[in-house]
Amino acid sequence: MAVFVALGAFLMTLAGGWVAQRVTDRRHLVLGLAGGLMLGVVGLDLLPEAIGAAGGEVFGVPAALLLFVGGFLVAHLVERLLAGRQAAHGAGGDERVPQVGLTAAAAMVGHSLMDGIALGAAFQVGGGMGAAVALAVITHDFADGFNTYTLTRLYGNARRKALLMLFADALAPIVGAATTLLFTLPEELLGCYLGFFGGALLYLAAAEILPEAHHTHPARSTLLCTVAGVGFIWLVVGVAE
Repeated sequence: MAVFVALGAFLMTLAGGWVAQRVTDRRHLVLGLAGGLMLGVVGLDLLPEAIGAAGGEVFGVPAALLLFVGGFLVAHLVERLLAGRQAAHGAGGDERVPQVGLTAAAAMVGHSLMDGIALGAAFQVGGGMGAAVALAVITHDFADGFNTYTLTRLYGNARRKALLMLFADALAPIVGAATTLLFTLPEELLGCYLGFFGGALLYLAAAEILPEAHHTHPARSTLLCTVAGVGFIWLVVGVAE
Protein backbone atom coordinates (compact mmCIF):
# COMPACT_ATOMS: atom_id res chain seq x y z
CA MET A 1 0.00 0.00 0.00
CA ALA A 2 2.80 2.45 0.87
CA VAL A 3 4.49 1.92 -2.50
CA PHE A 4 1.18 2.38 -4.29
CA VAL A 5 0.50 5.65 -2.44
CA ALA A 6 4.06 6.80 -3.26
CA LEU A 7 3.05 6.72 -6.93
CA GLY A 8 0.77 9.64 -6.13
CA ALA A 9 3.77 11.50 -4.69
CA PHE A 10 5.66 10.71 -7.92
CA LEU A 11 2.96 12.37 -10.03
CA MET A 12 2.63 15.38 -7.74
CA THR A 13 6.39 15.98 -7.82
CA LEU A 14 6.40 15.96 -11.60
CA ALA A 15 3.40 18.30 -11.62
CA GLY A 16 5.27 20.77 -9.41
CA GLY A 17 8.29 20.73 -11.71
CA TRP A 18 6.08 21.15 -14.77
CA VAL A 19 4.48 24.26 -13.27
CA ALA A 20 7.91 25.69 -12.38
CA GLN A 21 9.20 25.42 -15.95
CA ARG A 22 6.00 26.61 -17.64
CA VAL A 23 5.98 30.04 -16.00
CA THR A 24 9.49 31.20 -16.94
CA ASP A 25 8.12 34.55 -18.21
CA ARG A 26 7.16 35.32 -14.61
CA ARG A 27 10.44 34.21 -13.06
CA HIS A 28 10.24 36.60 -10.12
CA LEU A 29 6.83 35.22 -9.21
CA VAL A 30 8.12 31.65 -9.48
CA LEU A 31 11.04 32.44 -7.18
CA GLY A 32 8.82 34.31 -4.74
CA LEU A 33 6.46 31.34 -4.55
CA ALA A 34 9.37 28.90 -4.23
CA GLY A 35 10.82 30.92 -1.35
CA GLY A 36 7.49 30.91 0.43
CA LEU A 37 7.04 27.18 -0.09
CA MET A 38 10.54 26.48 1.25
CA LEU A 39 10.01 28.75 4.27
CA GLY A 40 6.68 27.09 5.00
CA VAL A 41 8.09 23.57 4.65
CA VAL A 42 10.94 24.38 7.05
CA GLY A 43 9.06 26.33 9.70
CA LEU A 44 5.70 24.56 9.67
CA ASP A 45 6.56 21.00 8.67
CA LEU A 46 10.19 19.92 8.92
CA LEU A 47 11.30 21.67 12.11
CA PRO A 48 8.31 20.74 14.32
CA GLU A 49 8.57 17.13 13.16
CA ALA A 50 12.32 17.08 13.72
CA ILE A 51 12.05 18.46 17.26
CA GLY A 52 9.43 15.87 18.12
CA ALA A 53 11.39 12.95 16.68
CA ALA A 54 15.05 13.72 17.40
CA GLY A 55 14.85 13.02 21.11
CA GLY A 56 16.69 14.72 23.96
CA GLU A 57 18.80 17.82 24.40
CA VAL A 58 22.51 18.47 23.97
CA PHE A 59 23.82 20.93 26.57
CA GLY A 60 20.37 22.45 27.07
CA VAL A 61 19.41 22.69 23.38
CA PRO A 62 17.21 20.19 21.47
CA ALA A 63 19.35 18.07 19.16
CA ALA A 64 17.15 18.91 16.18
CA LEU A 65 17.75 22.64 16.65
CA LEU A 66 21.51 22.17 16.88
CA LEU A 67 21.46 20.25 13.63
CA PHE A 68 19.15 22.88 12.13
CA VAL A 69 21.77 25.56 12.82
CA GLY A 70 24.47 23.20 11.60
CA GLY A 71 22.64 22.64 8.32
CA PHE A 72 22.32 26.39 7.81
CA LEU A 73 26.05 26.91 8.43
CA VAL A 74 27.10 23.98 6.26
CA ALA A 75 25.00 25.27 3.35
CA HIS A 76 26.61 28.69 3.75
CA LEU A 77 30.10 27.18 3.95
CA VAL A 78 29.58 24.96 0.90
CA GLU A 79 28.36 27.88 -1.18
CA ARG A 80 31.28 30.09 -0.13
CA LEU A 81 33.81 27.35 -0.88
CA LEU A 82 32.34 26.63 -4.29
CA ALA A 83 32.09 30.33 -5.11
CA GLY A 84 35.72 30.84 -4.06
CA ARG A 85 36.85 27.94 -6.24
CA GLN A 86 34.97 29.32 -9.22
CA ALA A 87 36.42 32.80 -8.67
CA ALA A 88 39.92 31.30 -8.59
CA HIS A 89 39.28 29.96 -12.08
CA GLY A 90 38.36 33.38 -13.42
CA ALA A 91 34.57 33.43 -13.02
CA GLY A 92 32.84 36.69 -12.20
CA GLY A 93 31.70 37.40 -8.68
CA ASP A 94 28.03 37.67 -9.69
CA GLU A 95 27.92 34.34 -11.51
CA ARG A 96 25.94 31.48 -10.04
CA VAL A 97 27.68 28.29 -9.01
CA PRO A 98 25.96 25.35 -10.74
CA GLN A 99 27.25 22.86 -8.15
CA VAL A 100 25.31 24.65 -5.42
CA GLY A 101 22.07 24.16 -7.31
CA LEU A 102 22.81 20.48 -7.90
CA THR A 103 23.74 20.00 -4.25
CA ALA A 104 20.53 21.67 -3.13
CA ALA A 105 18.48 19.57 -5.54
CA ALA A 106 20.23 16.43 -4.29
CA ALA A 107 19.23 17.41 -0.75
CA MET A 108 15.63 17.69 -1.96
CA VAL A 109 15.93 14.19 -3.41
CA GLY A 110 17.20 12.96 -0.03
CA HIS A 111 14.27 14.65 1.67
CA SER A 112 11.83 12.96 -0.71
CA LEU A 113 13.52 9.62 -0.01
CA MET A 114 12.88 10.20 3.69
CA ASP A 115 9.26 11.07 2.83
CA GLY A 116 8.88 7.63 1.29
CA ILE A 117 10.48 5.97 4.31
CA ALA A 118 8.18 7.91 6.64
CA LEU A 119 5.23 6.84 4.49
CA GLY A 120 6.18 3.19 4.70
CA ALA A 121 6.82 3.40 8.46
CA ALA A 122 3.41 5.04 9.00
CA PHE A 123 1.64 2.19 7.23
CA GLN A 124 3.56 -0.23 9.44
CA VAL A 125 1.95 1.49 12.44
CA GLY A 126 -1.56 1.39 11.02
CA GLY A 127 -3.89 2.36 8.21
CA GLY A 128 -5.06 5.60 9.85
CA MET A 129 -1.53 6.83 10.45
CA GLY A 130 -0.55 5.83 6.92
CA ALA A 131 -3.45 7.77 5.41
CA ALA A 132 -2.54 10.94 7.34
CA VAL A 133 1.11 10.77 6.33
CA ALA A 134 0.14 9.93 2.74
CA LEU A 135 -1.96 13.09 2.52
CA ALA A 136 0.91 15.23 3.80
CA VAL A 137 3.53 13.61 1.56
CA ILE A 138 1.50 13.65 -1.64
CA THR A 139 0.39 17.25 -1.20
CA HIS A 140 3.70 18.83 -0.25
CA ASP A 141 5.62 16.83 -2.89
CA PHE A 142 4.14 19.32 -5.36
CA ALA A 143 6.20 21.96 -3.56
CA ASP A 144 9.24 19.64 -3.57
CA GLY A 145 9.07 19.21 -7.34
CA PHE A 146 8.58 22.92 -7.84
CA ASN A 147 11.57 23.76 -5.64
CA THR A 148 13.84 21.04 -7.07
CA TYR A 149 13.46 22.31 -10.62
CA THR A 150 13.67 25.98 -9.58
CA LEU A 151 16.81 25.50 -7.48
CA THR A 152 18.64 23.60 -10.20
CA ARG A 153 17.85 26.17 -12.89
CA LEU A 154 18.45 29.19 -10.64
CA TYR A 155 22.15 28.34 -10.34
CA GLY A 156 22.70 28.15 -14.08
CA ASN A 157 22.31 24.42 -14.72
CA ALA A 158 20.96 23.25 -18.05
CA ARG A 159 17.29 22.33 -18.40
CA ARG A 160 18.29 18.70 -19.00
CA LYS A 161 20.00 18.50 -15.60
CA ALA A 162 17.03 20.17 -13.93
CA LEU A 163 14.68 17.59 -15.45
CA LEU A 164 16.96 14.74 -14.35
CA MET A 165 16.97 16.03 -10.77
CA LEU A 166 13.20 16.47 -10.93
CA PHE A 167 12.74 12.89 -12.09
CA ALA A 168 15.08 11.63 -9.35
CA ASP A 169 13.07 13.60 -6.80
CA ALA A 170 9.86 12.07 -8.12
CA LEU A 171 11.25 8.52 -7.88
CA ALA A 172 12.70 8.98 -4.40
CA PRO A 173 9.43 8.49 -2.40
CA ILE A 174 8.77 5.22 -4.22
CA VAL A 175 12.27 3.96 -3.44
CA GLY A 176 11.98 5.09 0.17
CA ALA A 177 8.62 3.41 0.66
CA ALA A 178 9.94 0.19 -0.89
CA THR A 179 12.92 0.09 1.50
CA THR A 180 10.58 -0.08 4.51
CA LEU A 181 9.75 -3.59 3.43
CA LEU A 182 13.31 -4.47 4.48
CA PHE A 183 14.03 -2.38 7.61
CA THR A 184 12.70 0.26 10.00
CA LEU A 185 14.44 3.63 10.32
CA PRO A 186 14.98 4.78 13.94
CA GLU A 187 12.82 7.81 14.75
CA GLU A 188 15.72 9.72 16.31
CA LEU A 189 17.83 9.42 13.14
CA LEU A 190 14.96 10.65 11.00
CA GLY A 191 14.43 13.63 13.29
CA CYS A 192 18.11 14.58 13.20
CA TYR A 193 18.18 14.42 9.42
CA LEU A 194 15.07 16.60 9.12
CA GLY A 195 16.59 19.22 11.43
CA PHE A 196 19.82 19.38 9.42
CA PHE A 197 18.02 19.49 6.08
CA GLY A 198 15.67 22.18 7.34
CA GLY A 199 18.60 24.46 8.20
CA ALA A 200 20.16 24.03 4.76
CA LEU A 201 16.82 24.66 3.06
CA LEU A 202 16.20 27.82 5.09
CA TYR A 203 19.60 29.17 4.06
CA LEU A 204 18.81 28.70 0.39
CA ALA A 205 15.40 30.36 0.77
CA ALA A 206 16.61 33.34 2.81
CA ALA A 207 20.02 33.96 1.24
CA GLU A 208 19.40 33.02 -2.38
CA ILE A 209 15.83 32.45 -3.54
CA LEU A 210 14.02 35.43 -1.96
CA PRO A 211 16.76 38.04 -2.64
CA GLU A 212 16.86 36.90 -6.27
CA ALA A 213 13.07 37.13 -6.53
CA HIS A 214 13.04 40.75 -5.37
CA HIS A 215 16.26 41.85 -7.06
CA THR A 216 14.87 42.94 -10.41
CA HIS A 217 11.14 42.85 -9.63
CA PRO A 218 10.51 44.30 -6.15
CA ALA A 219 6.78 44.10 -6.86
CA ARG A 220 3.96 43.56 -4.40
CA SER A 221 2.87 40.55 -6.45
CA THR A 222 6.18 38.80 -5.67
CA LEU A 223 5.65 39.31 -1.95
CA LEU A 224 2.10 38.01 -2.27
CA CYS A 225 3.42 34.86 -3.97
CA THR A 226 5.82 34.32 -1.05
CA VAL A 227 3.00 34.69 1.47
CA ALA A 228 0.82 32.39 -0.64
CA GLY A 229 3.57 29.74 -0.60
CA VAL A 230 3.73 29.83 3.20
CA GLY A 231 -0.06 29.76 3.42
CA PHE A 232 -0.25 26.75 1.13
CA ILE A 233 2.10 24.73 3.33
CA TRP A 234 0.15 25.83 6.42
CA LEU A 235 -3.02 24.53 4.78
CA VAL A 236 -1.34 21.24 3.91
CA VAL A 237 -0.05 20.76 7.46
CA GLY A 238 -3.44 21.64 8.93
CA VAL A 239 -5.34 19.23 6.69
CA ALA A 240 -2.82 16.47 7.40
CA GLU A 241 -3.18 16.94 11.14
